[in-house]
Amino acid sequence: MEPIENKCEIKMNGKIYPCHISMAMDLVGGKWKSVILYYLKDGAKRFNEIKQLMPTITEMTLSLQLKQLEQSGLVSRTVYGEKAPIKVVYEMTDLGHSFKPVLESLSVWAHGMLNEDLD
Repeated sequence: MEPIENKCEIKMNGKIYPCHISMAMDLVGGKWKSVILYYLKDGAKRFNEIKQLMPTITEMTLSLQLKQLEQSGLVSRTVYGEKAPIKVVYEMTDLGHSFKPVLESLSVWAHGMLNEDLD
């Protein structure tokens, strides 16, 4: 059997992906990114608000994931004030908001999985 040539190669932000799903999973994949976006879908939140919603995530991991989401353009970080105490707010960008239908579909799918377990 001969290898299949990949004609779906995608280039984005200096990276090369074998397909669209690979690119999407790089942006929102992993254990925490989609969960963070889920909690930001209804509005901006401060770091500690997100942390309280996700008690099992460490502060270091949350910080790293937020930075990666910001770098990918899905989340924006706004700092208010110059002297302590400063206020830092995270919210979805327009690109992040375009992911909301996917989050809603995942939520419906997950609820359906729970209902199947109950039957």
